[in-house]
Amino acid sequence: MDIGVLGALDVKVRGVSITPTAPKPRQILALLASRVDHLVPVEVLTEELWGSRPPRSARTTLQTYVLQLRELITAALASGTGPGGEQGLGAKDVLVTLPGGYRLAGSGGGCDAREFEMLAGRGYRAMDAGDFTQASALLRQALGLWSGDAFADVRMGTQLQGEAWRLDESRLCALEQCFDAELRLGRHRELLSELTVLVNRHCTHENLHAQFMLALYRSGRRGEALHVFQRLRSTLVRELGLEPSAPVRRLQRSILMAAPDAPAGAAVPSLTA
Repeated sequence: MDIGVLGALDVKVRGVSITPTAPKPRQILALLASRVDHLVPVEVLTEELWGSRPPRSARTTLQTYVLQLRELITAALASGTGPGGEQGLGAKDVLVTLPGGYRLAGSGGGCDAREFEMLAGRGYRAMDAGDFTQASALLRQALGLWSGDAFADVRMGTQLQGEAWRLDESRLCALEQCFDAELRLGRHRELLSELTVLVNRHCTHENLHAQFMLALYRSGRRGEALHVFQRLRSTLVRELGLEPSAPVRRLQRSILMAAPDAPAGAAVPSLTA
């Protein structure tokens, strides 16, 4: 089984998609795929589909959706040409009924979310070791697995929304670490387009703004770097009633003096210390 959740939902058995088009079976598959090889209780699936007020027929309807997924799995097992790890298995071996819930059996296949977390973890360890070239390469490889927001084409309830939020936060953390590595490597000009998009999307995210300010300054765009600070400050005061943190203010002062305290090979000062 191959599972893709970092963008549109894409689940394949033996190379054949088992992703349904109907919204609620798709939602169930997405939640099972997000917890592949783990039990997902009926109560969790019910909450995902109907929130805190499920219909009286919720359990029966859930069983119907599971049956529909198994029909897709059966067809995939019969016609697939991918690796034969699932040969000899039936749909109930892939989408397993357990006491209290269901489990999607990955059978050792790929999962883009797991691969992302593995590569990002290696990138963080390279950062800790001071190998910024390797960190950049690993983090870029991890980020390249994303093709859009997590579960981009799935209707999400509370359970999937929580998982999507977790994945998106992990993606943002990997982006910050990747930018840090590449700023240390002097790649400030190459980062400008990405950072332009991200600071507009995350208008109160101080670390991204600090990285953008530093990249602009090092690209000879001092006035624009100072404008980014003023825009961040205005947004923080208006929306949160807060002034920028001390590290961002120090960076702004050092840019005003044309002598940023973070030279070309240094990181943006930590905003979480």
